Amino acid sequence: MAHNGATALPQDAEATAAGGTYNGDEKKDDAVRSSAGSSLDEGIDILGKEDLDPALTAKMHLVNNAIDDIGWTPYHWKLFVLNGFGYAVDSLILLLQSIIATSAFTEFGERGYAKGLTVAVYIGMLLGALFWGITADMIGRRFAFNVSLMICSIACIIAGAMPSWPSLAVFIGLIGFGGGGNLVLDTTVFLEYLPSSKQWALTLLAAWWGLGQAVAGFIAWGFMSPGYLNCSDAATCTRSNNMGWRYVMFTSGALVFVMSILRLTVIRLKETPKYLLGQGEDAELVETLQNLAVRYNRPCTLTLERLEACGTVLSARNGSSSGVKNFKNISFGETWVHLRGLFSTRLVATSTLLIWLSWTLIGLAYPLFYVFLPSYLATRGASFEETTFETWRNYALVNVSGIFGPILAAWLCEIKFLGRRYTMVIGALVTCAFFFAYTAVRTAPQNIGFSCAIGFCLNIYYGTLYAYTPEVLPSAHRATGNGVAVACNRIMGILSAVIATVANTSTSAPIYVCAALFVGMAIVSAVFPFEPLGRRSS
Repeated sequence: MAHNGATALPQDAEATAAGGTYNGDEKKDDAVRSSAGSSLDEGIDILGKEDLDPALTAKMHLVNNAIDDIGWTPYHWKLFVLNGFGYAVDSLILLLQSIIATSAFTEFGERGYAKGLTVAVYIGMLLGALFWGITADMIGRRFAFNVSLMICSIACIIAGAMPSWPSLAVFIGLIGFGGGGNLVLDTTVFLEYLPSSKQWALTLLAAWWGLGQAVAGFIAWGFMSPGYLNCSDAATCTRSNNMGWRYVMFTSGALVFVMSILRLTVIRLKETPKYLLGQGEDAELVETLQNLAVRYNRPCTLTLERLEACGTVLSARNGSSSGVKNFKNISFGETWVHLRGLFSTRLVATSTLLIWLSWTLIGLAYPLFYVFLPSYLATRGASFEETTFETWRNYALVNVSGIFGPILAAWLCEIKFLGRRYTMVIGALVTCAFFFAYTAVRTAPQNIGFSCAIGFCLNIYYGTLYAYTPEVLPSAHRATGNGVAVACNRIMGILSAVIATVANTSTSAPIYVCAALFVGMAIVSAVFPFEPLGRRSS
């Protein structure tokens, strides 16, 4: 089992690594059986047969057994809610810039690049996803988990007080920087504590995305509807008669600030077991799981001796796992190590590239569709005459519909003949069908109905993709791979804003291009090499 310079494990260590004890009179297959009655050779760990690192594989099997023994606890409910905040904030801030852009641009005399806030938030989220994703594999999950949400909240509050369009764009970018990293860590942290029987909850976590959108919609409905808070003419628009968008930012920032405080005070997150495992911090790992077991009166047979018998993990480094003390580990060389780890075998490399391709496709298709759709429908006689109140009410309703897509996806992904991959296929194809049907919309009721249907169906795909991505990535490089995936999505968001500025928005070609992209997403999902259903994340 020696690999990349690792020392081959003695037979008794292999047995211990799989959760059993070695007896020279027994067959090896019997010796490596775990307490759950499974073995490494059965491949119940998703990457168990990829031989990325024999010692890490053996230890991961033990850790997964321990997490399964502990099971679902109140601590996991806290993680579900507090990690869900990250989803909610990410969707909230993506909508905030679109909610306030027109009103703020009008107040500042319509000077500057009209799509500036869109570009700013996507650039911020791109840099945030890369920075926090990559550094989380170097310094740990806890630091980014606690800090990124705080950055969002402070930047959001300050943004509401900005005196100019450029200064507003700067703080919108900072909001995106915090949110971009926060989203990467939410799925990673939650997954690395989850028992295998509850991995479907990672898909359900995306329901918070829809909740964040809904909150944004209701805040906008409350502050952007009243005429006395919003002006429409740049010539007479001043700060005093255009406070609506500022109240949106103040309210949203205060809400996110409360969330960030709850993260620090309610959960007091320790480093995740699988991060500690990759760093060689076996003693702290055992202490973390044993404390969790004792707190909730659950069994945990994992011991330091059993982990150490498995050998030394290749990626392990000496030193504290504390994020603050590990800032010295941030370097281009270390970044390259984590990027290279995502291509360690042919199957892992294929999986990584297809995941990044999926994020790229959805990142272009969704915003591009909504960029071109209004002009396309207008040229074909569609009329959506609505009051300001009705516009923001409908906006809130559409966003509420997005809450329920991940709930259905969480159920579908546990069906044996579907799993994660074909749940994504269903989500992509049904969304594509509704996109085509949407081109026939001519009235306001049709518009709201199809918009709600698309919001629901799209989140079946999106919610499952968010969960699938960390599930199949190697634990030591999970945050890096997740960060690059989200970054690919954000690059396409920037591109869609540029396309909207320079392209002909009345042609039907973009509609068909978007539909083709969704078909492409379905095909990519179907050929993913790993299916997490019935497997445990590595």
